Amino acid sequence: MSFLSRLDRERIIAGPDFDRWLIPPAALAVHLCIGEVYGFSVFNGPLTRLVGITQSVPGEDWTRPQVGWIYSIALMVLGISSAMLGRWVERSGPRKAMVASAGCFCGGLLIAALGVRLHSIAVVYLGYGLIGGIGLGLGYIAPVSTLVKWFPDRPGMATGLAIMGFGGGALVGAPLGVELMDLFRTATSVGVAEAFVAMASLYFVLMLFGAWIVRVPHPTWKPAGYVPRSRPGRMMTEAHVAVELAWKTPQFWLLWVVLCLNVTAGIGILGQASPMCQDMFGVSAATGAGFAGLLSLANMAGRFAWASISDLTGRKPIYGIYLMGGAVLYAMILPIQRGGHVLGFVAFTSVIISMYGGGFATIPAYLRDLFGTMHLGAIHGRLITAWSMAAVLGPQLVTYLSDLQIRRGVPRASSYNLTMTLMAGLLLVGFGCNLLIRPVAESYHHKGEAE
Repeated sequence: MSFLSRLDRERIIAGPDFDRWLIPPAALAVHLCIGEVYGFSVFNGPLTRLVGITQSVPGEDWTRPQVGWIYSIALMVLGISSAMLGRWVERSGPRKAMVASAGCFCGGLLIAALGVRLHSIAVVYLGYGLIGGIGLGLGYIAPVSTLVKWFPDRPGMATGLAIMGFGGGALVGAPLGVELMDLFRTATSVGVAEAFVAMASLYFVLMLFGAWIVRVPHPTWKPAGYVPRSRPGRMMTEAHVAVELAWKTPQFWLLWVVLCLNVTAGIGILGQASPMCQDMFGVSAATGAGFAGLLSLANMAGRFAWASISDLTGRKPIYGIYLMGGAVLYAMILPIQRGGHVLGFVAFTSVIISMYGGGFATIPAYLRDLFGTMHLGAIHGRLITAWSMAAVLGPQLVTYLSDLQIRRGVPRASSYNLTMTLMAGLLLVGFGCNLLIRPVAESYHHKGEAE
């Protein structure tokens, strides 16, 4: 038996005595690694000082907007690759997808390290953005669809477990990146390239560990005592919708807009957390990195907590809380910032990011409720294109609007106020779209046995 054949779906069907609680650690091993992308902001400053080392050299060093595109391209490619490769992930199984994810994501880090050495932003875009982004997409959807199949009785909790790791990636990745840069920093290097190489090596081992553990349930397997039932009042169905039809329904596109706007409103803050905190309150780079790590913790906790709550409340009501609650909190940040209340700012943004993370964790269960599990991974992959759009809109809105305000003479501490107001408006639009979602018409339901 060849190594590649051991990765096939048919080779990893679990036996009757397999413990389904081994699947969450497998998912976390992958998602904690690829979730490092959320902590990328700690590299933003050093990447603008590759030539000057202690300060940026105009005309030679990369600008902050140029560096910001690394993060945006990676998340944009995450969504595109998820949409394009979703059916392949369903056919090939999670182990093969997770191994491919490890190769692409960690290989992308190594190529990005080469780009830093060559001082070529295009090579960094290719490595971390394009190739690493494909690894992000594969690693993101494979564990999620697998966990939902293992936990049909608690789909919200299951997706929360998986996606919690992705949200918590910066909790590990941000301080790890800072420590590695400090370790490798010299008089002629800021330590970024060396940090990328070290992280690639560590993450590759952890991701392969997750791939080794993962299994898929037998098609006839059900949890002990589980009785499938439809619950129309909460838009939960045991029917299935094929991916070719799912993306033609109004429910899919309403959810696409909801996810896009919710992510846009949160990802800009999360991706620029460290420099934003420094600009708004004049804190040190180390404190900014700590703030990024704290938001990562809120992101991670929110993914599990809010998604688990959605099993009790239903997906539509919990999304109403995310969107309306987030809009209110964004509006309240403005007077808090003007008053210089750092703790209030930290508390409010932590709640916003917890609901942002909850939105990510709840979306797969929302899709499962509306479209079933037959092509869940592929449908989820196509929906994540909303994340791709938001990956461009969110960080770029924060970066370019704040830079525009500064150029107009607005104090750096107040340069994010316009962005906060805009984010609140986007969430209100998303709230309206969520109200319009209804159960999928039976004409879209798959006839016969699930594929």
